[in-house]
Amino acid sequence: MTQIALFIRGFQDHPASVNESYFGHMRFALWFAGTLFLAGGAALIHAFVPPLCETTASRKIKALHARIEARH
Repeated sequence: MTQIALFIRGFQDHPASVNESYFGHMRFALWFAGTLFLAGGAALIHAFVPPLCETTASRKIKALHARIEARH
């Protein structure tokens, strides 16, 4: 099988490995990325103003980890 065919096959195989459709997987990945972006923003704010967002980033990361673990 060519490299291109293997790459294209991944569009079905990988989402199926977590019992999702392509678009369901896309939705989850976009939600996950957005949550990481918000956690990163909270960490950036905390870096400059330590009393703000003291636990926001770590809480979001813990929640993301729990969500990922629950999927497998």
